[in-house]
Amino acid sequence: MTGHLLGVALPQTPRAGAPDVPQMLDSAIRGVIEPLAQQVDQNGSFPRDGVRALAECGALGLLSGERHGGAGGDLRQAASVVERLAGVCGSTAMVLLMHYAAVAVIEAHGPAPVRREIAEGRHLSTLALSEKGSRSHFWAPVGTASPDGADGALLNADKSWVTSAGEADSYVWSSRPLRAAGPMTLWLVPSDSAGLRVRGDYDGFGLRGNASSPVGAKDVHVPRTARLSADGEGLALALAEVLPRFLVLSAAFCMGVTEALLGLTARHLRGTRLDHLGQTLAEQPVPRREYAVLRLRADAARAFLDDTLTALETARPDATLRVLQVKALAAETTADVADGAMRLCGGSAFRRELGVERRFRDALAARVMAPTTEALYDFCGRTALGLPLLEENR
Repeated sequence: MTGHLLGVALPQTPRAGAPDVPQMLDSAIRGVIEPLAQQVDQNGSFPRDGVRALAECGALGLLSGERHGGAGGDLRQAASVVERLAGVCGSTAMVLLMHYAAVAVIEAHGPAPVRREIAEGRHLSTLALSEKGSRSHFWAPVGTASPDGADGALLNADKSWVTSAGEADSYVWSSRPLRAAGPMTLWLVPSDSAGLRVRGDYDGFGLRGNASSPVGAKDVHVPRTARLSADGEGLALALAEVLPRFLVLSAAFCMGVTEALLGLTARHLRGTRLDHLGQTLAEQPVPRREYAVLRLRADAARAFLDDTLTALETARPDATLRVLQVKALAAETTADVADGAMRLCGGSAFRRELGVERRFRDALAARVMAPTTEALYDFCGRTALGLPLLEENR
């Protein structure tokens, strides 16, 4: 049995004997990703060594099919990988998250050579959906595609946020349709295409190494075969293939950051003493109670994420609603836990060596990444009340 969201099947548990990529991550995390995490954050440098380590352990090809050499993994496995990475290096985790979201549509509709390269760990992809003209309303691109000869198109757009900008090998790119009715067409655009330009280095508050920069397209030629959707039908494909995976993996990202924050906070409470009382902070009732509240919220979010994955795997009727809810719940939970961790750790949390400050900044990203928490609340309300997810004029 397969789970379904908005009409497209999602894989259930992986086949017996599939490579266990989460277990294979250990050496990559310990040997490469964790030692470089602070440097990636401080310098705002793209984690190339970490991505290379992910490729070598099979993580880039986790969701790729067996026939192209991939692991044939499922969404639950991908969520586990993203969670583990997020607790160590948020930037590396976000790069992989966006790669997985892009691979969802490439694996279903992309060209075989690119699918093979992804499966073999030789191709990093990402999403290029949000635009300067429509901001976080990814479902309403204003960038255009116009005919270019008998078998080509010219793309023009100002993409506002593209993770791995200038680092990925390809972009899953949205535009207004060539000729058909509908809000969107999807394309697979090589990142070295003439006319593409990354507009400035990313210097952000959090996720400082994920190279999330604007990308402009000026008369970028692509062949008609670069289309990942029928003309005008890209939104349906994005809602069915990309959005579910992005939302679930974003929730997993949040859980990774949340668990890291709780672990660091617990260590601080147990290890910090009030010598005049002869007690640790953990032995004080107020910090203990506040920590318990944070722990409870995190455990509730984790249970919800697990239930969402189960809903997809078993094709439960509430699967669509759960997927829309899970990022909103997880994003707000991790932001609240981050705030609570800063309070509980006090002035120590402002020092970089404790590790709370970096996770605090990374924790605030999910609530503002499209679809934002506010947009998801509206989507959830529409779904629960039997209304269309988007207005017709969007």
